[in-house]
Amino acid sequence: MIDAYFASIPAMIMTTGILVGASGALLGSFLVLRGNSMLTDAISHSIVLGIIVVWMLTGHLTGPFQILGAAVTGLLTVVLSEALAKSGLVKMDAAIGLIFPALFAAGVILISLNARNVHIDVDTVLLGEIGFVWLHTLTLGGVRIPVAVATLSVVFAVNLAFVLAFWKELKLTTFDAGLAAALGLFPGVLHYAILTLTSVTAVAAFDAVGAILFIAFVIVPPATAYLLTRRLWLMVVLAVTISVLSCVTGYLLAVYWNVSIGGMMAATTGVWFALALLLAPGRGLVSQALRQGSERLDHDCRTLVAHLYTHQDSPDMPEENTRRALTDHLRWSEHRARATILRALDRDLIERRDGLLALRPKGQAVAEGIFARHHKSQTA
Repeated sequence: MIDAYFASIPAMIMTTGILVGASGALLGSFLVLRGNSMLTDAISHSIVLGIIVVWMLTGHLTGPFQILGAAVTGLLTVVLSEALAKSGLVKMDAAIGLIFPALFAAGVILISLNARNVHIDVDTVLLGEIGFVWLHTLTLGGVRIPVAVATLSVVFAVNLAFVLAFWKELKLTTFDAGLAAALGLFPGVLHYAILTLTSVTAVAAFDAVGAILFIAFVIVPPATAYLLTRRLWLMVVLAVTISVLSCVTGYLLAVYWNVSIGGMMAATTGVWFALALLLAPGRGLVSQALRQGSERLDHDCRTLVAHLYTHQDSPDMPEENTRRALTDHLRWSEHRARATILRALDRDLIERRDGLLALRPKGQAVAEGIFARHHKSQTA
């Protein structure tokens, strides 16, 4: 059964994607909360320089030297960006925009000059090819396993162990770095530890999804989870779950439409984000629109009771305390007037009495409160 699983090409492709997504989501949750999402973009591009330099020096496209070289390049990007920002001459976002394109461009030029006959061409660097991960295998325990699956499994285990071991420290340094420093938790060390692991994960995922698509797996699932919850542990769990769902559905859709598998997996993460942006309870656009509509209707109800209070028991009450007065004198639409009256009736603020709109005791109290506050503000 194990042999059949590792011999299955679809299973290996989806497993590779899931490991990339889960490994990235574990770290990405903290990067998103710390406001360091763009550093992932910088790292995923600048490691290209490290990969090609290590290949030129050692001739190895994979292995510990590649991971070490790429990790050093990723950290170099962060250090140079922060140093440039600390100079006060440019802000952090501009510093990132200056440093990582320079390192990435240097890597692309070196690839074009020295690596045209190997598979690290520019397209591979940018997009990867997860559909071919099953071609490069190694033997473990008598079972042929794709190198990408073996490497990413180790990376996922390391990332998971790091997050679990330093959960309390990561949580505190993420939300209150000053307090963490006062307690001796070294927030700067944890900051660079996360970025180092991000660099290692990026180079491990390099063959599968490339430099550009890796960003989607690190940032989009945590950003989606952040729309759904404010609990850190639940956010991390949701981010990993969304990554897994994106990889499975992305693979199935890519096969159905015969398109790039890595591209469809990354695009699927965007679909989940769009759904959360629209439908997230309490924070989604639909929920916000409904809440704003309800608040606007409550405001109209207060306007209605104030209007009825002003004209009740007056000679013009038969003309003003009617639905027509709301459309003719307050310039409300028929729909707005009807909705406001129904809301006020439902809230027991008003009642229909002899063909007119009249205040109930609750509405009378609301109106008196409105005018009392208005009088107080005028005399203050």
